[in-house]
Amino acid sequence: MCLAIPGKVLETAESGWNRVAKVQFGGVTRQVYLDFVPQAGVGDYVLVHVGFAVSKIDEAEAMRTYELLEQMGALEEEEGTGREACPTPTE
Repeated sequence: MCLAIPGKVLETAESGWNRVAKVQFGGVTRQVYLDFVPQAGVGDYVLVHVGFAVSKIDEAEAMRTYELLEQMGALEEEEGTGREACPTPTE
């Protein structure tokens, strides 16, 4: 099952026709496309699904989601492999 995982935007950039960001998911950092969430900026939290930010959320909601994922054991599995719950388009 694929999940949308919250991550914190560390930096943004333009890459050709796309807007991309370096996003931190706990101890893992990935490149994410911001095309669906153009208002997202550095310091914001976004929900990411298969390499695309699909919505912007507040920090409190991101922390609640992290807690639930930890309770389910989903974060340990993904951080242990260094991979997201679903492959990104660049993998």
